[in-house]
Amino acid sequence: MTDNAFAYRHSRAFRAAVAELGARHILIRPHHPETNGKVERFNRTLLEEWAYVRPYTSNAQRVRLLPAWLHMYNHHRTHTALGGRPPAERVNNLPGRYT
Repeated sequence: MTDNAFAYRHSRAFRAAVAELGARHILIRPHHPETNGKVERFNRTLLEEWAYVRPYTSNAQRVRLLPAWLHMYNHHRTHTALGGRPPAERVNNLPGRYT
């Protein structure tokens, strides 16, 4: 599920990636970003805590630091919506028995 950005609606590469995954691309209703709220919030956090948190010497340097940031975000950064736990704790408890 994505917003209606031109890149999602017209990109052959994006369409190919979706097809390769065997997924179906769903667009949210125009002008309703709340439909995609979790992704929108993640994008904001990504910008504030990784992309623009400090000056980088190059985009390549920024990209090299992304895996470490994602690990911190998923395994160590607390999330209010998860009761102060990181996302990995919830993913590892998928059967619905959230403890």
